[in-house]
Amino acid sequence: VQLQASGGGLVQPGGSLRLSCAASGRTFSSYGMGWFRQVPGKEREFVTRISRNGGITYYADSVKGRFTTTRDNAKNTVYLQMNSLKPEDTAVYYCAAGPVIAGGLISYDYWGQGTLVTVSS
Repeated sequence: VQLQASGGGLVQPGGSLRLSCAASGRTFSSYGMGWFRQVPGKEREFVTRISRNGGITYYADSVKGRFTTTRDNAKNTVYLQMNSLKPEDTAVYYCAAGPVIAGGLISYDYWGQGTLVTVSS
């Protein structure tokens, strides 16, 4: 599976962005998907994950209520809608895919290249 993230850019505080992650291959619907972010010099941070059929999602406390992840298995694409953006949301955002394992967790075997989100006035 190859993943291609897009949609990053510069946005003012309080603004919105929607990231997309397009996947190659015919097995997209068999994978759980996740979004992570990383600031240079800091560890990668989990943002959200979504189940194979999109029915179950989980969010980090830092983004809960502001970010929403969805997926369209017909288009092999997962989305991250980001609202009420804050400067601390500035990071490179990565999408990842992998099989769902015990407890609904995902073993992330595949990673996209990342897209930069900058929140600044």
